[in-house]
Amino acid sequence: MNAPRAKLTEGSVGRHLTVMTLPVLGGIFAMMLQSFADTYFIGQVGTNELAALSFAFPILMIVTSVAIGLGAGTSSVVARAIGLNNQRRVRRLTTDSLIISFLITLVVASVGIVLIDPLFSLMGAPPEMMPMIRQYMIILYAAVPFVVVGMVGMSAMRAVGDTALPSALMVAASIATIILDPILIFGFGPVPAMSLNGAALALAISRTVLCLLGIAYLYWRLDMLSLTRPDIEELKESWRDISHVGLPAAATNAIIPIGLGVVTAMVARYGPEVVAGFGVASRIESLTLVMFYAMSAIIGPFIGQNLSARRTDRIFEALKLCSLFSIAFGLLIAVMLGVFGRQLSALFSDHAEVVRVATLFLWIAPISYGAYGTVMVMNAAFNGMGRPMPAVAISIARMAVLYIPLAYVAELWFEIKGIFAAYAIANILAGVLAYLWAMREVAQEADAAKLADSESTS
Repeated sequence: MNAPRAKLTEGSVGRHLTVMTLPVLGGIFAMMLQSFADTYFIGQVGTNELAALSFAFPILMIVTSVAIGLGAGTSSVVARAIGLNNQRRVRRLTTDSLIISFLITLVVASVGIVLIDPLFSLMGAPPEMMPMIRQYMIILYAAVPFVVVGMVGMSAMRAVGDTALPSALMVAASIATIILDPILIFGFGPVPAMSLNGAALALAISRTVLCLLGIAYLYWRLDMLSLTRPDIEELKESWRDISHVGLPAAATNAIIPIGLGVVTAMVARYGPEVVAGFGVASRIESLTLVMFYAMSAIIGPFIGQNLSARRTDRIFEALKLCSLFSIAFGLLIAVMLGVFGRQLSALFSDHAEVVRVATLFLWIAPISYGAYGTVMVMNAAFNGMGRPMPAVAISIARMAVLYIPLAYVAELWFEIKGIFAAYAIANILAGVLAYLWAMREVAQEADAAKLADSESTS
């Protein structure tokens, strides 16, 4: 077993960010590609199935948000414990994070199953599509605890600064899902065709195996799990520390799909074909934003270790580099989607209205992706500093204060185009707010570190 050590507090900041981001990029890209493949295969089954998948997308994002939030809490506290070279605390925090993640998501999945019909009816799903949606969601909810525990385990690994192996596991799980998808969706040999249910089952199988492999690696290779029975007070302390960042981070990420659910209900008034087109565009968007997801996954551990070592100068440099890269890369994405948006949309459906709506979104929204990437990175930075509430405030402002009200107003004049334009405007304004706020928080940390140093030498 190799005990983790702090290794992000020295050496080139840019090199650390690059070396950490690239493997994560590969892992997240593979997961997004798997989502891309799901959409493609289901699109071959039929437009109603594609619309059902689109209705389910915001709910799946909420579940993923819980995983990302708990992972952010785990990564933040574990990285800071590693920065202090407290190996016993590292083991306790990692173990307790997996326990609390399983218990929370078990409750979430149980409530989700009960609320399937009223929730999707509220989102505007037609009654004839409800049986299809219900069966799909029950399979996914059954796998949710294992999906989330696996993702939290990956976050614990990244807290060490080693992103290669968790990314390799993510790639392997995604490849397995892509292989299983056509077999279970269309049927093969003795395996019957299960349509939308097949996509859910493929995801459930691959993510459960990923969870088990991740736990084995944390225990046998990294020595980050403890099999001893925890003291109740110590367990409470661990859960309190993890929840301090994890629950607000989960809420921060859940705000996005909740807002998306509201927007999906607005879009549903235009018909299932428009919902399907919006769903296709959302899947393409997710794939193009993988770089930003990867950067936000690694910035927390980097900040956590450097914060414990009082290297706020390195935190300033990291956030500036990430912001500049986000803007430049976002503009590149906008150009690429402006040129190839229609061709990409046509891969998923040959229905003219589906392609038209997806293409329209990809012509309008991507101009704001650089700012959206900045929001992702800055919110992850707040979590890494152990200050999750600014991220909550920014996400609420982006969705509830900016996007949804603007979408309602803009729709009155520009219909569906107005909804998409409101999204771009909200991203840009939120990006500016997030960057300025994050820089102020780091400046306060720097002042606190200087004061502590002066008091220790006096």
